[in-house]
Amino acid sequence: MNLRYDLEEKPPPAEFLAISIQWLALTASLLIIGGRVVAEIQYESGFEKTIYLQKVFFIAGMSLLAQLFFGHRLPLVFGPSAVLIVAIYANLESGLLAIYTAIAICGAILFIFAMTGKMSLLRSLFTERVVAVVLLLVAISLIPAIMDLILNDSPPYSFLFSMILLLSLIILSITLKGFWNSSIIIFALLFGSAIYLIIFPQQLAISEFEFTNFFYDLIPNFSFRVELIFAFLICYLALAINDLSSIYSLGRLLKANEMEKRIKKGVSLTGISNIFSGFFGVVGMVNYTLSPGMISTTKCASRFPLVPVGVILIIFAFIPSVISIFGAIPRTVIGTIFLYLMCSQVALAFTMIKVEDVDSGLVIGFPVLLAVLITFIPESAMSFFPEILKPILGNSFVVGVLSAMLMEAIAKRYESS
Repeated sequence: MNLRYDLEEKPPPAEFLAISIQWLALTASLLIIGGRVVAEIQYESGFEKTIYLQKVFFIAGMSLLAQLFFGHRLPLVFGPSAVLIVAIYANLESGLLAIYTAIAICGAILFIFAMTGKMSLLRSLFTERVVAVVLLLVAISLIPAIMDLILNDSPPYSFLFSMILLLSLIILSITLKGFWNSSIIIFALLFGSAIYLIIFPQQLAISEFEFTNFFYDLIPNFSFRVELIFAFLICYLALAINDLSSIYSLGRLLKANEMEKRIKKGVSLTGISNIFSGFFGVVGMVNYTLSPGMISTTKCASRFPLVPVGVILIIFAFIPSVISIFGAIPRTVIGTIFLYLMCSQVALAFTMIKVEDVDSGLVIGFPVLLAVLITFIPESAMSFFPEILKPILGNSFVVGVLSAMLMEAIAKRYESS
């Protein structure tokens, strides 16, 4: 890329401010979408949803600053992991205490794994076909949660609105280039919400500032469920590969030095961030792969414009009145944008799929269809499974990933012979 500012350069004040605002808009949008999806899954009251978003903003802001100064030191966006959103949604019956205990424990395991330099072991497990399956599984597993968001307010009109908005976003993503393309999510939140609220008026409740609210519903103790920890550990394998890929691909693009150290420190800090996410009772986070688009648009690869972004996220976390405005974005709009992101993820998966024969197709097709079966299996049928197996067999993502790894191992063995 033809860059004006490299990784360790600081743009002039005016450009610095403009670039920081763009990074803030992108990061805040991802936090709002990911945080709202989980908040809507877990809570009914607006108060609890606002507190949840406050904690998401706080963890993301602190983690972003830590990554910029002590971790990978690259201009990467940090936000909620779609894989963990799947895991939370699939295991709600296990209780929030057990879920966030599992997140904290798996975060600690990820930290130890990264610090001991064992990340290379994961690369052998997640071949190109398995990664493609993972991308498809995330989208499939989240369909029920997305439909709950889209159809919540005024079905069937909300569904019609959602499909029109989704089609518009897809058309815009194909036709727009540069800055406008990278800003589609931001404009979708602004204009999609405005149009929706004009058609379906709603009352906006602004929360008053109360510093103590931020510490509401912290995880007071732990609830250990081995089967649930195992299910989340499978999800964290995918999260680790996502994190490693994001750091490695951007570092290689920018020709950053000492990449092994950057990966080790970056993934380690992601693990620490997930430990705190578990303690605060929020979804775990990961480094996103959206940065190359923003860097290409701004022609700036400097990490320093993201520093004010981290600081502002932390400030927002302690101002409930600002967070409650984010929380007032209609559920249908949030669900539609999340569906658009999943469409982009499916499209990326298709670019990675290389089906040379029927056997190769089965490696991908079998896990995907099995995940669809688990996703839509009736609760009455699921009740026949032993309680200890439900977090594993009832999680379409976990079943899909395990079956994909098994099919890949079988295929490789016969391909080599």
